[in-house]
Amino acid sequence: MYEDLGFEKLLDADGFFAQLLGRSPSGEDRKPLYGSDLPVVLLTGGPGMGKGRLLRAVHARFARQVPVIRLDCASSQYADRARPEPGARSAVTEALFEAALLLHTWRGTGGAFIFPRFFAGLAVIATGVADGTRAGIRTEVERYEELMQQPRLRALSARDVWRGALLGAVRNMLEVLAAQALGQYGAAALTALLDALFERLTPRGEAELTRIYGEYPGAAGQPKHGLRKLAVDFRAGGEGREDAERFLFRALREDLEAAYGGLGGWLGRVGRPGLLLDHAEEPLGERLLRAVLTDRRDGQRDRVVIVGTARRADGGDFLHGGLPPREVAAFRPADGVPATWSRRRDSEGDRGPLSAGVLILRMPYLTGDQLRRATERIQLGAEREGGADRRRITAAVAQLSGGRPHTVIRLATAAADHRMETDANDRAILDAKLHHPDGAPERPVTDVLLEELILDQLPVRLAHEHHDQWLDLLTHLSVAHDVECADVLLHHHQAGRVLRLSAHEVAQLLDDTGWPSCERHFIGDFGLRQLLVHRLYGLEHDGAAWYADHHLLRDHYAVSEPSGGAFRSVTTHQMNHHLVSGGVDDVVRHLAATLPGRPRQWCEELLEIAQAPYPGGADERRKRAQGLVAVEGAPLRRTVDQLLHAVWLCEERTRPTGGEMAGTLEQLLRLLSTMDFDGAGELGPTATRWSRLAANEQPLLRCACTDQLGRRR
Repeated sequence: MYEDLGFEKLLDADGFFAQLLGRSPSGEDRKPLYGSDLPVVLLTGGPGMGKGRLLRAVHARFARQVPVIRLDCASSQYADRARPEPGARSAVTEALFEAALLLHTWRGTGGAFIFPRFFAGLAVIATGVADGTRAGIRTEVERYEELMQQPRLRALSARDVWRGALLGAVRNMLEVLAAQALGQYGAAALTALLDALFERLTPRGEAELTRIYGEYPGAAGQPKHGLRKLAVDFRAGGEGREDAERFLFRALREDLEAAYGGLGGWLGRVGRPGLLLDHAEEPLGERLLRAVLTDRRDGQRDRVVIVGTARRADGGDFLHGGLPPREVAAFRPADGVPATWSRRRDSEGDRGPLSAGVLILRMPYLTGDQLRRATERIQLGAEREGGADRRRITAAVAQLSGGRPHTVIRLATAAADHRMETDANDRAILDAKLHHPDGAPERPVTDVLLEELILDQLPVRLAHEHHDQWLDLLTHLSVAHDVECADVLLHHHQAGRVLRLSAHEVAQLLDDTGWPSCERHFIGDFGLRQLLVHRLYGLEHDGAAWYADHHLLRDHYAVSEPSGGAFRSVTTHQMNHHLVSGGVDDVVRHLAATLPGRPRQWCEELLEIAQAPYPGGADERRKRAQGLVAVEGAPLRRTVDQLLHAVWLCEERTRPTGGEMAGTLEQLLRLLSTMDFDGAGELGPTATRWSRLAANEQPLLRCACTDQLGRRR
């Protein structure tokens, strides 16, 4: 139902993917983009941005018209299949083998594909089976025989070049193996295989293998030498195996290219074939991307559309050759179809980094209109009516999701039957239960989202020994502001562990996973931080874990060096944590005492102190801001108390404010400006500025988090 949410323009009849694949979803021809030197398209965005959802939608829309297949590079099935024969298989070869099998079953225009070039490479690495016996090698080679079965409506080019000879050669080879006395490491079997392979090939077939495997490093134009070295390199592992895998992937693409060539391909095939690599940031995906990008940088050309995913905005370290990331060709769906793309070259003859062969499609956050339509569409399925409550839930979903599509869908679905209390914080919807479609027990939407966004998408480089604590560490870090703040928490919560993560390492892992950064919040994504803050408060009874973390930081900054990190001063940093850990009255006394004589600096400090999450439980900030809660003290102290709670309400961004709170802010600041203390009159302009921002639900203190929210509106 929501597969095309935010992607409508990308998927329509004249959209980017129709032009990239040369075919519309309904089967109409489209002029293909970019010519023979195709970019690898990378969909970039952090967890929940819809990369996998878009790949599934592309497959669903186009796979009936053009041969488009999808592989999940995070799946363990490829490594599991390779494990029984580590000398003859790898996760890469198993993924490529699956891709070839899927294409061999293509029943659309032009019919199935055969893979003689790819098969030749698979056959030689089959000699690396663990036991090296005749039976073992024969069984391994027979796994791949289906790739050579000629389809009924085979392409003329395939029939002319191979004439079934390769399959006959394979069967002859298997007979030879049955009688062959094998030497160490299957060397004799490899020789027998190569002799049988070339014995019955047509001149054109031999020329094809020469063109491909004769270019293997060290082959010197001799295909037998190239295939032999490929088998040896594959068994050796390391960089040699990567070379072998790259050539196998090239051979597969060459088979696809051949199927489109000649009279048969010209008459029978349409569009371009596509390979969609979900979770391509995983090691398997990176190897496949590295292989095709290296080949294309070196001048190899094919028509296979490669679309992968990447969490990082720059596509990942491997694209940049160890150098600082440079600008990569990129666009967003709102930009329309990028009609031109060319490979960047730094100078004459310079091959450039792998990133020069990439076109990045940045996954879009939902716009305000898209978000409202999606939430309202989900809400229509709820039994309960009541427009006011529904509008409140729509606003809460918008704030807490930050426009991240997956979060929008989950929150809106869970909150469809949820009733918002008048004084509730928006985070109350995080307790809403999400019903599982297969009948499994319902769960709080917070738990589901954290599992899907954090536990199911652990950083690729996160060491295994930290997997069990990653979510807990991020939960505690949700109250941190900068690296020092985070290191204090990490030191405390990793006590007793030999291997520990530093704040710098955690920040790098978050960046690698695609989470944004913020100069004022260590967890830089507003929506993720709200999920973690909510979990933190619920970890222990009555928010004990929440208070413990804030007390730890409050006490640290009470004795810290003068630098306040993300704050103007260490005292302001301390007061921020004291405010949300039970020290409201102390903070009010501090603010009342430091206001006279320094109103401008004081206002800046007030904003920093009040930019904090509100603890769980009843939210009385609105009543306290409006003077409906009795507070003792002089007029200055009482007014400061009200102003603090009004600013806190506006700054946390998880309660509707609007015109009512704008009026309260202006009233309180103007009241202060008439009081008898030095500099009081300077508060008048601040009253005007803050009230205007609040009326338009804009942040009073800007940071990357609030700017992200503002872009969604």
